[in-house]
Order: sequence, then structure tokens, then C-alpha cells
Amino acid sequence: MLDQTQIQSIAGELVQADRDRSVIPHLTSRYPGMTVDDSYAIQKLWSDRRVQEGARLVGHKIGLTSKVMQAATGISEPDYGVIHDDMVYESGATLEFDRFSNVRIEVELAFKLAEPLAGPDVTIFDVLNATDYVMPALEVLNSHIELEGRTIVDTISDNAALGAMVLGGRPVRVDDLDLRWASALLYRNQTVEDSGVAGAVLGHPAMGVAWLANKLAQHGQSLGAGEIVLAGSFTRPMWVERGDSVHADYGRLGAVTCRFA
Repeated sequence: MLDQTQIQSIAGELVQADRDRSVIPHLTSRYPGMTVDDSYAIQKLWSDRRVQEGARLVGHKIGLTSKVMQAATGISEPDYGVIHDDMVYESGATLEFDRFSNVRIEVELAFKLAEPLAGPDVTIFDVLNATDYVMPALEVLNSHIELEGRTIVDTISDNAALGAMVLGGRPVRVDDLDLRWASALLYRNQTVEDSGVAGAVLGHPAMGVAWLANKLAQHGQSLGAGEIVLAGSFTRPMWVERGDSVHADYGRLGAVTCRFA
């Protein structure tokens, strides 16, 4: 377990790394006794500092919910991060490539909540009943900790590597289609790089939201009405470079696009 001084120091490192678009060494190599609870404490302090500087909390993201993502990272359990208002873009946006470090893209579904969700016993049915609508989204990964050899405590401390999200496509009610079979083709510069089906996220993407509500309860937190929840990727992280255009075709749910200037 870390003491409060160490937690504050690490949160300060990550705030500065975000400002500098830089990468810091693994936390696990420097703090071998660090726990998952330490990581979430660091993440919350980092988020609170951003809010004090003017950012607004608008939602949460869930990471590492599918086998393909766990295999890509070598991490075998889900995690979560927070979404601030300045991280949210609309489809067609041009994003500044140099704003991020280690830029990668993931394909996801975003849940917009109409009602709050508080654990510890939230079920998939609670999630579906509380959801206003679901829509396509791209997640932009932004890692401030060395990628090679990261552990779960590194990724959680780094806000689960969330840099930004792009919303688009056609919002749908949860009973308008079987969300397990929502699928997407992911293009980079007009070439298909990956594809996936939302059922890869814990069997049903709403299960990720239920996991999140119950996990937040362990830290005395909950999901509020109006929050956006990124439910977890069903494709591998796709690397992008400066000047790349990204297009995700979700079929009947429409498409999401962005470009990196």
C-alpha cells in the first residue's frame, strides 16, 4: 500500500505527463507493493485535479472487457477510467495528433444513462432499464506510462489509458436490437484493419456497465443520470499516425469518423 504522499506524487507525475505529452516509467517497478486500490486512488486524485482546473466529469470508460483486449495487453481483468467533457468529440472531428501519446483507436458502444446506477448488486437488467440510448463510439487511447510490461496498476493509475472519445452513428434504444450482435468494420485510410462484434464484451456490452457500477460501489461511488459509459472495446487497439483518417462502419447503427491532424 502507498501512503498519501506517494499517491499525490504519482498523480502529479501523470498530470505533468498529460501536459507534456510524455511517457513515464512503470509505476510497478518503482513501487513494487502498489495495489489496485492505490491505483484507483491515484486516478481519482488526477481526475479531481483536472476538475479543479475546469474540466467536468461526464462519464466513465470500461477497459479490458474482451478476450481480444486482454490478449493484446497481457492484462486479465477489466478496469475503468473517467471521461471529462474536453475528451468528447463528435463524428467528423479533427483531433490534434500531438495532444496524445501512443495513439491508438478502439471500437465500442457508448451507453447514455437516463437513471443512476449504484452497486453493489446491479444486474444487466438494471443497466438496460436505466439506459436512455446506445450509440457507436471510438475511443482514443493515450498512454502516459511505458507500454511494454505494463500491469493493471499502471493502466488504472493512467486513467485506463483514455485520451478521448468520438461519438457518432445512430442512437438506438436498447430494445431496438440485440446489442450482442452490434458489429463494426474499422478502417484506417480507406482500408479495413479490423472488425468485431459487441458480444465479445463479457457476452453482452451491458454486462460491462453492470460490472462498472458494482466496481464503483467498492470505492463509494456510483453512476449518475446523464453519464456516458464506454462499454469496452470489441476490436484490438489500432495504431494511428499523424494525418490518418479513421472510419468505423456499424451497419444499421451508422458510422463514426475522425482525422488526426
